[in-house]
Order: sequence, then C-alpha cells, then structure tokens
Amino acid sequence: MALTYQSDGATIQRHVFESRRSPQQAAASPARHPVVVVGAGPVGLSLAIDLAQRGQRVLLLDNDDKLSTGSRAICFAKRTLEIWDRLGVGDAMCAKGVEWNVGRVFFRNDQLYRFDLLPEPGHERPAFINLQQYYAEAYLAVRAAELPNLEIRWKNAVVGCTQTDDGVSLEVDTPDGRCTVQADYVAACDGSRSTLRGLLGQESKGRVFRDRFLIADVKMAADFPAERWFWFDPPFHPNQSVLLHRQPDGVWRIDFQLGWDADPEAEKRPEAIKPRVDAMMRAAIGREVPFELEWASVYTFACLRMDRFVHGRVIFAGDSAHGVSPFGARGANSGVQDADNLAWKLDLVLRGTAPRALLDSYGPEREYAADENILNSTRATDFITPKSPISRLFRDAALDLARTHGFARRIVNSGRLSVPATLRDSSLNTPDRDGFAGAMVPGAAAIDAPLPGGGWLLRRLAGNGFSALVFGGDAAAVTAGSAGLVPVQAVHLPAEGVVAQRYDARPGTVYLLRPDQHVCARWRAPGATDVAAALTRALART
Repeated sequence: MALTYQSDGATIQRHVFESRRSPQQAAASPARHPVVVVGAGPVGLSLAIDLAQRGQRVLLLDNDDKLSTGSRAICFAKRTLEIWDRLGVGDAMCAKGVEWNVGRVFFRNDQLYRFDLLPEPGHERPAFINLQQYYAEAYLAVRAAELPNLEIRWKNAVVGCTQTDDGVSLEVDTPDGRCTVQADYVAACDGSRSTLRGLLGQESKGRVFRDRFLIADVKMAADFPAERWFWFDPPFHPNQSVLLHRQPDGVWRIDFQLGWDADPEAEKRPEAIKPRVDAMMRAAIGREVPFELEWASVYTFACLRMDRFVHGRVIFAGDSAHGVSPFGARGANSGVQDADNLAWKLDLVLRGTAPRALLDSYGPEREYAADENILNSTRATDFITPKSPISRLFRDAALDLARTHGFARRIVNSGRLSVPATLRDSSLNTPDRDGFAGAMVPGAAAIDAPLPGGGWLLRRLAGNGFSALVFGGDAAAVTAGSAGLVPVQAVHLPAEGVVAQRYDARPGTVYLLRPDQHVCARWRAPGATDVAAALTRALART
C-alpha cells in the first residue's frame, strides 16, 4: 500500500518501500546525474524536492527502505514550516502537528515564568509544531513521489566516492549488486554517522557532553495544554531535569535527564520508565494516569561540526555537517534551512546562470549558522547539566531569583529555541546606504505578514526565484535593473499597514529577496543601476 497524507503513524513506521532495479544498472556505462542526494531524512528529502521543483533531475539514494521509527525530531519551527509551504507540504504538516507558542519553566515545585515565542498576531504559521519525525518524512516522501524528475532508490548504500574536477563517481551497493553512479554534484545528507564524511576522510569536531537522557513516548489521556514544559530539579525527579511536549495521536514526549552513570539498556525498559512517569503525573495533576509506552531511547549528545561544508563537488548538509544537543530544537530545523540555502544556488550554477562562487557561498553562510546553533546549544546544555557543585550553586541561585526578578529570567536557559540565522556578513548582501529600523536587515529571513486583500506575504513571493517588495511605488527600476540577469517578481504592497510596519517601509521603499527569502538588499528609492548591482552581487558574479 502506498503512503498518503492520511496514513497513520503505525502504518508509516511499518511501511517498506519497494527497491527496484534501475535500468541504468544494466547500461554499458554509468548514467550521469546533475545532482545525487544521499540520505532520505527530512533534510535530504527537502533538498531533493526543492531541486526537482526548480526543474532539476534529481536522484536520491538511501541505504534503508523504511522511514524513522519513534518520534526523534519533533519540534519544527515557523521558518521550517514556511520552507515546507514552498515545497507543498506545509499544510499537511500543520494539519497533523500540534501547534504551540507558549512555554513554561518550573524550579522544584514552582512555576518560575511562562514565555510566548509568537506574542504578536498576524502570522500564518505558529512558532512551532510538534510532529513525530516519521510523519514529516512520510509527507515529504509522498510529495517526492509526485515529482516525475525525482527518483528515489531505496536500499542503495554508498560505499565509495571519487572526485574529479568535473564530477563525482559513487560506488553503490544495491540489492542487485554493486553499481556506479556519476553526478555533477553530490549532496551528503546522510546523518550524524555520515558515510560520505568518512569516505572523504573528514570528521566533525566539537564537544561531547557527559550526560544521558531518556526519551519516552507515552500514549495517555492527559490534560496538559499544548505547551513546552521544562522542570529544573523537580521533586518527582530530584537533581535532574524533565521536558514535556504534546504530540499528535495522544502521544506525549518526555525527556528525563539520567546522569552519566545511568545504564542505557536498563533505563529503556518499561519497568524502569513506568515509575518515572507515574511520579511525574502524581506531582503534576495529583494522580497516576494509565499509559502505553510507544518508544524509548537513551541518548548522549554532542555539539560539533565539520571544518568546512563544501568539499569540491560534495556538499554536506544537516547532521552530516553539524550536530547539536536537542535543547532548542536546532538540529532538524537548521538542516532544512541548509537545504533551503543550497537548493537555489545549486540550481543556478547547474543552469550556468551563476558562477561556482555562488555555490561556494553556501559554506560560510551555513557554517556561520551552525556556529550560532552550537553556541546556543552549548550554553543551554551547560545550564541544564551543571558539571560541578559551584556551577550548580550559581545555576540554582539564578533560578531562585527568576521567581521574582525579570533580569534573572534572561539568565535561565532551558534551551534557546530555534530561529533562522541572520546572515549579516554574507558576501551576497548589499550593505545599506539608507537608514532603516527593525530586524529586516540584509541577511535576515523575510518575516511573514497578512496582506490587505487577504492572504499572506510569503505565499505571494516567487516560488523559485528572486522577489522585490515594492511599497507604494512602481516596479520600473526593478524591471530595468534585472534585465539580462535573472527574472525578478515584483510584489506591489501599500506603504502602510502591517507589512509596511514590519519592514519599516515608506513610499518608494524596495526590498530585494533571494530565492530562499532572505533579504539581500533594500533601498528607500532604488535606481536601475542599484538593482542590477545588488543582483550581480547576490549571484556572486562580482
């Protein structure tokens, strides 16, 4: 039975994709593919779909024939949902996912404070949804199957990689024997244990944290709201931390800090998990609640990354390139944003519209984003898991102060939640010459807003190309400036209202947005030469 957007979680986790012998395996010489993506997780699937929607012929290889088991990555951020809207799966994700904006932080018996990640109205998507990773992968796989120029080969494991100046040759083990696959470019999205990283003699470097955490997915009828709840040193799990999230299908994700000396196999057993969940429920709602254990895992995490993400014609994205702790939901979200950054650049380079320098810009942009995520993740982990008596003393003092003092709440760190990186120093940006207020600086991801006649700003942007937001003026300069470079979609907007406020716009203001919806230039009144120069820079033609 084929997967559909209506498939339930049990069906998705049991589904086995058919592994078909490709006719190309019997060919006298290997076929050449413009792009081969390795790894059919959320990052690889998103990248492959994006490239296919742009008209590229894409081959996606995965060494398995099944999707994820267990919840794994569950928190998908607003920016990721907006990317998935463009890929045609955002509505399905949000329809199934549990939306949330609010989090609560507790210390022992007391709630210290609550926070709202999306306090203002006027956004189509919530700050986050919770959705089991297997649902996300399934919806992406359904979308991928709709694209005739995207081929997925399951049970195809890459075992060799050789590069030349003009291409990559992969040795692939298949159920029908070994074959060779050739590509102009290879995107390595094959996860934290990346085979391609090893084949290229590369490694990820960083810090491994000496602590263990238990993930328990439990199905129960509980009255907790759709919020993120985090406890420091709760009485039901003393000297440790606990995180609670609601998922679809009546499933709750609970993370219990265990300490470095915990036995991972013993802690995963139902007889060890049940007392922990029972104690939490008695403390939270005053009674035990019957539940079923759906999945459990014990993990140790690290914050690390490769020195460089671009290695000739092999480009790394997602966990193969960088890894963070789960606090802050920065892993899968940053990986999907890697794919968003890479797809348009690779497409334009393959078409000959932009030089190789544009593709090379993926490295410093996403390496910067990875460093930002690692910094935030490391700080959260150090706060959550203090490693000495004195650090715990200071941590607990900050928590005590946070009961009544707002400044201390800024110190408390239960995970700074994922936001898109602002690529301020990108070589593709045109520096401001005019004065602007607000967050929409060159390098920032465009923020959504409701349109006066209905609909949403990000839905109006060009699906695959550059866009210009033109406030209260005509698009003559944009049209003239883009001639002979790349098409630019002009989006006419009033110079008042919510959109104008969020972009600090006046009559004549123009914002130029890249295909991944990051601002690359803005002016109060641009001329045709301004637009041409900004486009030339954004295409790395300088």
